[in-house]
Amino acid sequence: MESIIIVSLLIGAYLLGSIPTAVWWGKRYYGIDVREFGSGNAGATNTFRVLGKKAGIPVLIIDIIKGSLAVLLAYFSPFEFGSDQFVNLQLGLGIASLVGHVFPIFAGFRGGKGVATILGIVICLTPLTSLLVLLVFLTVLISTRYVSLSSMTAGVSFPFILNVVLKNQNQTLLIFSLFVAVLLIITHKKNISRLLKRQETKVNLFAKKA
Repeated sequence: MESIIIVSLLIGAYLLGSIPTAVWWGKRYYGIDVREFGSGNAGATNTFRVLGKKAGIPVLIIDIIKGSLAVLLAYFSPFEFGSDQFVNLQLGLGIASLVGHVFPIFAGFRGGKGVATILGIVICLTPLTSLLVLLVFLTVLISTRYVSLSSMTAGVSFPFILNVVLKNQNQTLLIFSLFVAVLLIITHKKNISRLLKRQETKVNLFAKKA
């Protein structure tokens, strides 16, 4: 019975992550698939780039919520809150939602890079870490105006802040933080190439979309 509950929760987390917010929002309110424009990704960053902040902000918020809700599904498990089993399940649910975001079953397995969803996961797992990582992201974004560079820098800073600054003692969480850092570098390979060629698009969150 316990195994059935855990598998069901993991499937639920994947389905939550699979909600293609950017795709559905773009088609519903603008009649376009954001994956056919800009970077070709179904995420908040490309939504900001293609449709502007009026569309980007709700997509960003919903994608963050997806990750948080997936982690919160652990409360429906038979595990005791705070136990290693509970934390490990939270991480498993978070990863399942992240996989769903990157490979959404509801959108032909063509999703986004998972930055917002990862933030939602980390907010639930370790709020203070997420706040410090967000500060890193905003600092780099304001100084460079490159969302991709900001995301990668924040991702790489995640394991450092969690394990060195805040002295995390959970080994599974340590592995997860390293996984996130590596994943964000891998999913931004094209962005790295464009950054090196100085062809990456800068964003201006204060500009109005025509």
